[in-house]
Amino acid sequence: MNTFKLKIVASNRIFFDGEAQSLVVPVAEEGFCGFLANHENTVAPIEFGEMKFTDAEGKVTEAFVGSGFLEFFDNRANLVCISAELPEEIDKRRAQEAAERAEEELRQQHSLDEYYQIQANLSRAMERLKIKNKHQI
Repeated sequence: MNTFKLKIVASNRIFFDGEAQSLVVPVAEEGFCGFLANHENTVAPIEFGEMKFTDAEGKVTEAFVGSGFLEFFDNRANLVCISAELPEEIDKRRAQEAAERAEEELRQQHSLDEYYQIQANLSRAMERLKIKNKHQI
């Protein structure tokens, strides 16, 4: 079985460090990008969204990943991101409150920069809710 070394580092912890068979991450402007053993050397920006990887034993893990970047070099993948959360770690009430706050802020007048930041906050909260609801935990 072909595997590669995968290390996922979030701002508050090492989310995963081991061998993996595959990795699928949300990539800026391209949707999703998949990686298998011996993938070509790559550096890619990661958007927030749903990430999925299969470890060496075949266990599939799906999780929310915050923005960051992925480097795949010499059959080693290093993903550095703001956050990585399993569905059971997502606080549904907190995500709903964040979405409601962002929706309310969008109704008010803001500069263009503030608008884009609020829009990103809303999108992040909605993505967390989508992942939480998909896994019904």
